[in-house]
Amino acid sequence: MDQLDLVIFDCDGVLVDSEIIAARIEADLLTEAGFPITAGEIAETYAGLTFKDIMLRIEELSSIPFQASLIEQAETQVDRKLRNEVRAIDGVHQAVASVKVPYCICSNSRVDRIELMLDRNNLLPLFKGRINSALEVGSRKPKPAPDVFLHAAEVMKADPRRTFVIEDSIHGVAGAKAAGMRVIGFTGGSHTYPGHADALTEAGAETVIHRWVDFKATIDALSAWSEDA
Repeated sequence: MDQLDLVIFDCDGVLVDSEIIAARIEADLLTEAGFPITAGEIAETYAGLTFKDIMLRIEELSSIPFQASLIEQAETQVDRKLRNEVRAIDGVHQAVASVKVPYCICSNSRVDRIELMLDRNNLLPLFKGRINSALEVGSRKPKPAPDVFLHAAEVMKADPRRTFVIEDSIHGVAGAKAAGMRVIGFTGGSHTYPGHADALTEAGAETVIHRWVDFKATIDALSAWSEDA
């Protein structure tokens, strides 16, 4: 890993299988509010965005005004469901443990939610003090803005060009690429869909993995090759 300064993990849908839980709740709330949508459609089109940004984008498309109270409802329901049901993605403990350079999390979720999910799945000790929430650091602009990634690189004293980001969403990939970082796409969550890997590649991921068992070999191979070479 001579060409590597930092590895950044997204959390939802990468470390823990939480995207599908949130998508089901958000789809139900939006449907009840007058915009019929499925969890699969949420996952395919809006995964990686905050629920506030999902609502704003749908409002622009549909001209349906949503009540701001939907955000609080979603947060409460998602937190409750995650507390009882969220599970780690298979093989993630070993994958994180295999990283021999500095690493951290960059997520659009709140720090308290991230810690809840990690603690439930015995991942918190691996990431204590290494969690960056886009909603709570720097400019507080969520992905696809690159700000949280650049904040992490600054804190960890890493060159963005020598940083790899593991992302499951096109919005996350776009943010990491805008930060000047290299991206590995991940499709191992339950919210994956036909064409998911292609969408991540088109957004800028250099390669895509479906299983964490493939992570070490992939990052070793890619970190030995510089895009500038």
